[in-house]
Formats: sequence, C-alpha cells, structure tokens
Amino acid sequence: MTIYETEFAVAAKADHSPVTEADELAERIIISRLENLTPDTTIVAEEKMASGDAPDIATGEFWLVDPLDGTREFVSRNGEFTVNIALISGGSPILGVVYIPVSQRLYAGAISLGATLAENGAPAGAIRVRQAPDHGLLVVASRSHLNDETQAFIADLDVDGFKHAGSSLKFCLVAQGEADIYPRLGRTMEWDTGAGHAVLAAAGGSVSTLDGAPLSYGKPGFENPHFVARGLAS
Repeated sequence: MTIYETEFAVAAKADHSPVTEADELAERIIISRLENLTPDTTIVAEEKMASGDAPDIATGEFWLVDPLDGTREFVSRNGEFTVNIALISGGSPILGVVYIPVSQRLYAGAISLGATLAENGAPAGAIRVRQAPDHGLLVVASRSHLNDETQAFIADLDVDGFKHAGSSLKFCLVAQGEADIYPRLGRTMEWDTGAGHAVLAAAGGSVSTLDGAPLSYGKPGFENPHFVARGLAS
C-alpha cells in the first residue's frame, strides 16, 4: 500500500504483462515468511518464475504465490488487486488465502474446514456458494481480460446478470454467493488461480476445465487450460 500511494514505475516482463516494485517486494516478504513457517515445502512464486527460478516440485506439495494478482488493477488504482497464497497437495489446492489490501478483506479456505471472510480486522465469518437461481445465472468475468471466446461462452448461458471484477476476486464472489459462475477462456497461470480455487472449493464450489475435468496443479510450465469456476448447479 505504501508503493500504491506513490508514482511508482511500471515495467514489462517477457510475456508483456506489467510488473511493479510492489510485486517484487511483496514476493520477497511472503517467501521469507513461508520459508520460516514450512522450511521443507517448495515455493513456486510468480516473480521468481519470471526470472527463470523454477523450483523442483517432485515432492508433490508446494506453495503457490502471486504477490500481486491484478497488476493492471494496481496500476489503474481501482482497488481490485489481491495477494494470493495457496498450498497444493496431490495436484489440488487444499488451502488458500486471498487478501485485498485496499479494503482489508481476507478470504480464506481449507478443504474440510470451510471458507471464511474477515473484513477490517473483524472476526471471520463463514461463506458458502449459493444454489443457482431458476431465473438465470449471475456471471462474473474479468475486468481486464474479457475476450471474444469468453463472451461466446457466456452467450450460451441462461444469464440473469453480469458483474465485472479484477484478479482472483472473481473466485471469491462465487465463493460467497454473490455470483454463480466465472468462465475464463484465456491465459492464466497456476499462481493466478490456486488461492481463489482453494477458497471456492472450501465454500462448496468447483473449478473444472471445459471438458469437465477438475483443474489440476503442478502442470509443466504451470499454465492453465481454459476453465469454469462454479457455485452449485450452475
């Protein structure tokens, strides 16, 4: 937030996505804390991966870190950027936290323990996906990455309403029952989705590829296929 309130510089990574000092500094802080917490667990972090530092995840359990998800939202200062941390085991996200620094909202979820939302330091309250209404779905989609393929997918749905949101907030809106479905037919990396996926799964939702298979983690290159995140019966 200190950097957010300054006239920070914006650079471009090899894939032409933006990066700021906040991405890099936040990642160093998070990695340091995780190394102290679980020294034997591998950490896969976005900026380290961008610099060519790809760790060995042969052990099957690893942390996924996106220190600033929604850098475009950070740059435009719309507040819809998040910090994403997920624990992956056996190819699935089993624990995740999504923090929104501007609004001080913390989503958390763990398989078998459920999902919660804490706001402004208040005690966390349970959240749960909703049953999709009969009158049509409330769709949430990317504010910065709504492409033609995603729009075509949405056109085939029975839609009652539409929301835009940045970063992994889209998973969280489905997790807390404020949307029913989030389709993403565009490029994402595992660190973009792991934490939100964990929160949504803990809240009773699911994330699957377009052929219906569960979205898995630890894939070569850590790039995701197209996917759909859903609440209940959507």
